Amino acid sequence: MIQTIDLRGTEPTPASLLAAVPRAATSVAVAADIAAELIADVRERGEVALLDQAERLDRVRPGQVRVPASHIADAVAGLDPAVRTAITETIRRVRLASAAQVPPRLTTTIEAGATVTQRWQPVSRVGLYVPGGKAVYPSSVVMNVVPAQVSGVRSIALASPPQSHFDGRVHPTILAVAALLGVDEIYAMGGAGAIGALAYGVADIGLEPVQIVTGPGNVYVAAAKRLIRGQAGIDSEAGPTDILVIADAAADPLLVAADLVSQAEHDELAAAVLVTDSVKLADAVAARLGELAASTTHSERVTAALGGRQSAIVLVDNLQVAAGFSNAFGPEHLEIQTSDPDAVLADIENAGAIFLGPYSPVSLGDYVAGSNHVLPTGGQARFSSGLGAYTFLRPQQVVRYSREALEAVADHIAALSNAEALPAHGDAVAARFSAER
Repeated sequence: MIQTIDLRGTEPTPASLLAAVPRAATSVAVAADIAAELIADVRERGEVALLDQAERLDRVRPGQVRVPASHIADAVAGLDPAVRTAITETIRRVRLASAAQVPPRLTTTIEAGATVTQRWQPVSRVGLYVPGGKAVYPSSVVMNVVPAQVSGVRSIALASPPQSHFDGRVHPTILAVAALLGVDEIYAMGGAGAIGALAYGVADIGLEPVQIVTGPGNVYVAAAKRLIRGQAGIDSEAGPTDILVIADAAADPLLVAADLVSQAEHDELAAAVLVTDSVKLADAVAARLGELAASTTHSERVTAALGGRQSAIVLVDNLQVAAGFSNAFGPEHLEIQTSDPDAVLADIENAGAIFLGPYSPVSLGDYVAGSNHVLPTGGQARFSSGLGAYTFLRPQQVVRYSREALEAVADHIAALSNAEALPAHGDAVAARFSAER
């Protein structure tokens, strides 16, 4: 069911580990042309394009793109009490952890009368995307909205695909959770077209452009986010999910296999990878994967994901090599199930989120850990981070100098500006002390 990559007996370099990383054949680049066409269509034809795309891609034509207040009220009234309780607790936990991501304002005194203040200024308007293809993701509403609110964002627009099972409405659970968070600007639109609509705006439905677009989605959503970067900021190109588990002989093969399956059920392109120095564990996990894949609800999807080129059991000589492989992979979710997880953690550099020990599964982070589950996929954790309050904040330095403080460095400015053949820079300072003023 799942391939084995055997790196034992080698002396892998960072480059060779990167080359050994299993990846899905479908890439963001492949989807870029289609995504560009969908975005251009929305920019040209507005709401009609969004309705046509929904009919073609989501197999339903919503009555309107902007969700009316009555749909939101109906959704809140019909929300399962158990789900409401769980969402309320998730909101509380994510709000607590997100608050820790807002840096304090800090003023540094350079000299007497010379200060530089570091402040973190939120953007004023954001667009949040909540997918709705193979599953419904009310938890993603929380993970997108709460950090934006904590950072101080004033205006939030939310987009989610219309659902054929609900007569073209956004899934009612998504609407209800948005309402619980105080978000009422919601649009029934999905895929690349929705990303373009958020970034460029759609005048005929009153959708104003946003400054940042966040949220996970399929490969076309990821491609669209790459394309609109520059018109708006993005969190990351969050495409099909992935999990990498580093485990040794002390790990429970059932727990490892269960966690791999839990992410494989998202998508046929989901990546599930075990890296271990124990052949016995590898064999036991492989056997468990077969059992669990056959019995789980989304068996066909899980089997396809585990059998894909993006999934593997990787055998290594030791846990140091395992950490090196993980750093090359750059997992969205990294679990460390070893006898000493903190020792392995010390060697980890690249990961979206890290889960330590047998009682910290990725499923916990997907819902109520308090951490955010919108994370970089496809190896992007090697150079980017997950969604957080900081995603919506811009560091700005505020400079305040007195006359005396500026005069003390005027000669330095003149010397440097002349050295760079930019004398007007120095002249601008000298003008402040000219007797002719």
